[in-house]
Amino acid sequence: MTPSPRQSTAPLPAFEPAALQRILDGEQAPVRRRVREILSRPSFRYLPPDASIDDQRAAASAWCRELADEGIGALILPAEYGGRNDYAAFTAAFETIAFHDISLTIKFTVQFGLWAGSILLLGREEHHRRYLRDIGSFALPGCFALTESGHGSNARELETVARYEPATGQFIVNSPNFAAGKNYIGNLVRDGRGATVFAQLETADGARHGVHALVVPLRDESGNVLPGVRIEDNGPKMGENGVDNGRVWFDNVRVDRDALLDRFGGVAADGTYNSPIKSAGARFFAIISALVGGRISIAAAGVSAAKSGLAIAVRYGERRRQFRTPGFEGETPLLQYPTHQRRLMPLLANAYAADFALKYLVRRRVETQDGRDPAGTREVELLAASFKAWATWNTTRTLQTCREACGGEGYISANRLPALKADTDIFTTFEGDNTVLMLWVGRNLLAVTEKAGGTDDRAATRAGASHTGAAGSSHGFLFEERERAILAEIRADLARLSGEGVDAQETASRQQMRLLRLAHAHVERVVLQQFGAAVARVENDDPALGEVLRALHELCTLTLLEEQRGWFLERGLLTPEESRALPERVEVLCARVTPRAVALVNAFGIPAQCLASPIALP
Repeated sequence: MTPSPRQSTAPLPAFEPAALQRILDGEQAPVRRRVREILSRPSFRYLPPDASIDDQRAAASAWCRELADEGIGALILPAEYGGRNDYAAFTAAFETIAFHDISLTIKFTVQFGLWAGSILLLGREEHHRRYLRDIGSFALPGCFALTESGHGSNARELETVARYEPATGQFIVNSPNFAAGKNYIGNLVRDGRGATVFAQLETADGARHGVHALVVPLRDESGNVLPGVRIEDNGPKMGENGVDNGRVWFDNVRVDRDALLDRFGGVAADGTYNSPIKSAGARFFAIISALVGGRISIAAAGVSAAKSGLAIAVRYGERRRQFRTPGFEGETPLLQYPTHQRRLMPLLANAYAADFALKYLVRRRVETQDGRDPAGTREVELLAASFKAWATWNTTRTLQTCREACGGEGYISANRLPALKADTDIFTTFEGDNTVLMLWVGRNLLAVTEKAGGTDDRAATRAGASHTGAAGSSHGFLFEERERAILAEIRADLARLSGEGVDAQETASRQQMRLLRLAHAHVERVVLQQFGAAVARVENDDPALGEVLRALHELCTLTLLEEQRGWFLERGLLTPEESRALPERVEVLCARVTPRAVALVNAFGIPAQCLASPIALP
């Protein structure tokens, strides 16, 4: 078919990968450069694939300690505790660390993002003074103990209890049954000496005040498990065996009253409960706000892992030759085959889209972390949840495709892809099961409209758009319309069911699939908008690089449009002719991007030692 006016078949300009890497590194280039240098040290060489679990755990711990010694873990902490109070720098460092071993990546985020972060966000100054410097230096390894076997995603109903006893001025932390044990807790079995434990707070009068967090010691300074604490190893896992995950139960463990992280709710010496937040629901969401940082971290790790897989597969596809075709001396490089291009180039475009969307999410987190902008805070919560799901699903798909694109070589441990696949598979589940997260996002997008009185269907869809001004693509309006239309369909169906007298529980159940579609539409629209806005900025400064990124943006957009074209056809937003033209338009873009694919993966700046793959040598 004839390309559209926006789609050229001319070769994309050549460019220096270092120039594009400077754009990707952005303002945090010095931190990223420093972490790359650390990861390239001999001490960070990978263990052999057959290393024991004990050796993997010891290595992850040693690597984490070395990063702490270099001040990387403390970046998120205030200066008085050895840090820089710089969330953006911390996330950039973490994203770069994720080019290395994923067990290290997760252990790092548990120690510094969740253990330190929960005390920083939920505690007061006295908690900060007592714990943060030692946590930032890895002198006090610890855990984030939220998830329970019996209430995985339903944290609000967890069963661990912290009952206050005025006579002793202590809380008694107890796991009332087996299912109340905290499960899959990282940094626990080998190293953990303390934990932020989430429990139902109960005062002496028997009143429950919802989930709160307390700092509970697990081991003494010699590493001995303390009385009343029971720890079990989760044992071998599908991946991430360098992370010492386990279960922990508490048998009436006593901690002093000041163990309660009481920024959002505290107990006086006489047992009187007080909180600056009167709504129990609002207080719960404030207390588990530390999860936002965890979700951003997992999304960032997923983005980096996908980049690593693409760097391996694209370089291999350029070097590996198979069969003979006209125009090539000898056999043909795999990347010259349209089927191979169709496999990898849309995923390469997704990696760039995810990179710029992640930068936007981090920037908005920094802008709203003082809590003075409730609407902005809610935007970040929704985008952190939906982007974590989108990015990690994309990671899983990308790494599977990269493995297949490398044939038997992709199955060999030395070529890194098996570890990447195994270690990241859990990303779609922890820090929130992706499907559950997307349902939560959908419900909250709907709630924003209902709170506004239902007068504007676009009220819940503006996150991101208000900060970019445009979708950045001639097709952007289609994704805006998709989100708006799905929201309108849900509201219309809710009104119909209500009129028919259907009870609330059944009504909510019937909307689950639509709510998932709404959440997907929301995050895809924001990702495309942020990618488009980034491309526009680059085009102003460097037209040649901007042209390359514009082609990637168009490829990402058209691939998503192709995947959803049935929906757009059914609603008359695409004609049959336009729908039939989409596959060829995507193929033209794949062919146009392919000659620059090696330079595009080189621009990720992944240290050679981190890839550690013979088939990925430059």
